[in-house]
Amino acid sequence: MEQQTAPDCPYLSVVIPVFNEEENLAELHARLATTLNAMSYAWEVIYVDDGSRDRSWKLLEGIQQADGHVRLVRFNRNYGQHMAVFAGFERVRGQVVATLDADLQNPPEDVPKLVAKLEEGYDVVGGWRQFRQDSWLRTFPSMIVNRITSRVVGVDLKDYGCMLRAYRREVVQAMNECQETSSFIPALANTYASQVVEIPVGHAERQGGRSKYGPLQLLRLQFDLMTGFSVLPIQFVSFVGSLVALVGLAFGCFLFIRRLIVGPEVEGVFTLFAILFVFVGLQILGVGLIGEYVGRIYREVRRRPRFVIRETRD
Repeated sequence: MEQQTAPDCPYLSVVIPVFNEEENLAELHARLATTLNAMSYAWEVIYVDDGSRDRSWKLLEGIQQADGHVRLVRFNRNYGQHMAVFAGFERVRGQVVATLDADLQNPPEDVPKLVAKLEEGYDVVGGWRQFRQDSWLRTFPSMIVNRITSRVVGVDLKDYGCMLRAYRREVVQAMNECQETSSFIPALANTYASQVVEIPVGHAERQGGRSKYGPLQLLRLQFDLMTGFSVLPIQFVSFVGSLVALVGLAFGCFLFIRRLIVGPEVEGVFTLFAILFVFVGLQILGVGLIGEYVGRIYREVRRRPRFVIRETRD
């Protein structure tokens, strides 16, 4: 049987970052190919191996040999999920671009739903994991991240963390022109899209492999998101600092007047220490936020490549 190949100009491109997902790749591609073959337009899939240390790359090579719709990109080491997606974005040929995780928690069967919604005139369609199959250790931090992200970006969405999304080619091209060393793709896309919508998608428990995002990674992502898309944190700290300074000045005046009326006293020493600790904590927070901005500027001015590609296979 002759191998079926992707056309030079497919309508749909699917970008999938892969990092140590050998347990899921075979089932993922079988389900995805079945879904896309049932659609009426041409398609391609770009797998980006983000420095996997298991057999993921070997399995991807086998998948490409069996299916000519598949194109491969391999990093020299791990650069992170969003850099892997950017590498795929630089090589897409479709007019519609979808992203999907390789862990099978988001079903590939939902890709046609995203494309159909995009064709209604939207620029970006995000997936919303309505019945999320994760523990509260994942869902609670994600809820906080989603609320902060909505405020920072100015687009209110329920689930910024879901990578099952669809974009128009124009939005992807705009994102490709951004050469930031770190960026959060769903938030970045919404800054270039005029019409954004969110639809519910399926979500399943992870069947194989381990999650790549824990509470620490989510916290790091949140700091990177806040410093990358807004100066609101610095403005907020400045406001709080001014407010605390005024409260401190008023409290100092109160103590001075009390000393004139009551005289010297030692009561309230521990209260003063507690207030001092609050002030010191706010100062440390402010210095930390400034450090995040300075560190981001430092990374950008070095102009180092965002990632290094070891090999590609088309």
